[in-house]
Amino acid sequence: MLQYFSADWIFPVKTQPIKNGVVVTKSNGEIVNLLTESQSKDLNVKKYKGAIVPGFVNTHCHLELSHMFGQIPEKTGLVEFVKLIIKSRQSDEQQIKAAMEIADKQMLDNGIVAVGDISNQTISKEIKLKSEIYYHTFIEAMGFNPERAEAIMNHSKEIKDDFAPLHASIVPHAPYSVSLKLIDLINAAVEDGSFISIHNQETNEENTFFMNKDGGFLDLYGFLGLDIQFFKPTGKSSLQSFLPYIKNQKTLLVHNTVSNKEDVDFAKKTNPDLYWCLCPNANLYIEDKLPDIDLLINESVKITLGTDSLASNHQLNILSEMKILQRAKNINFEKLLSWATINGADFLGKEKELGTIEIGKTPGLNLIQLSDNFEIESDKVTKLL
Repeated sequence: MLQYFSADWIFPVKTQPIKNGVVVTKSNGEIVNLLTESQSKDLNVKKYKGAIVPGFVNTHCHLELSHMFGQIPEKTGLVEFVKLIIKSRQSDEQQIKAAMEIADKQMLDNGIVAVGDISNQTISKEIKLKSEIYYHTFIEAMGFNPERAEAIMNHSKEIKDDFAPLHASIVPHAPYSVSLKLIDLINAAVEDGSFISIHNQETNEENTFFMNKDGGFLDLYGFLGLDIQFFKPTGKSSLQSFLPYIKNQKTLLVHNTVSNKEDVDFAKKTNPDLYWCLCPNANLYIEDKLPDIDLLINESVKITLGTDSLASNHQLNILSEMKILQRAKNINFEKLLSWATINGADFLGKEKELGTIEIGKTPGLNLIQLSDNFEIESDKVTKLL
């Protein structure tokens, strides 16, 4: 049985928007046709007010931190934020699971169809197995002391094995939390067709540490009780210090709050298959600062969107991230939509199924509200399919 979905606008993503168009699907959500207004005039189709877009892709989330919603103050800066996460993340297992179930449903209700999720343990497995959302789990390896690299990697491999049959891969947390030896071990474990995610340049303190071994990160290592005498400053930004050591493959750089043109130029030369994930609400929540988005657009890099966690965001809603960016930078809606859909699907290796409204795909359909000049009027999403 075929289903017909019509609205003021259909945004297929890869092709021009269709005014008063109709999306025709099978009952399983597979797209079988896209019709113009004239092609559908004899059909008895219910028309929605608004715009129909594909399901959204969230390339960066921390589902297992969902129980920390509202617990950490805003605008603390990254160093203090990390310390508060470490102090507060432990909780009752049932409370953590209940919060994750709520977060998973919130993402589903907000039209998110795929998520790249950071995990440090297997507690989210049960939720992911039951979810209607596609999850790729990034097992986050953390350890700045090279002497601990093998033990940390063995632990990460155990977590990855425990996540089977779900899709998962081992990735480094951030430049300031992984040793070069641990990066080598992660590189060696990377499977063909897999991909890397890493937090990148969330604060100026990160660059200061790599350049001069100075700044707020010294306080963080002291808080963690880490002896970092082994570390020698590189005289370069954190990105330029770590990226050459990452295996040359599909890599997601997350946050990029203080990345500059020199960093972007260096990154493009070092790895031709980079994706740059923006989490604007989390950037404002933690550092009260947005990345240089104009720079990333001008440099024509591949951009995706993420929500980060409920410890650093008021909701898990990709449309809300789009709305923040559009209002702050007056970004063209269709460009934003490609970041929120096909770019994320492409990074997660789901571009054949998700990301665009095309015949043969099952991308999900969302109804959103736009002004006449395609400004996002609300972050409310109606999930049609």
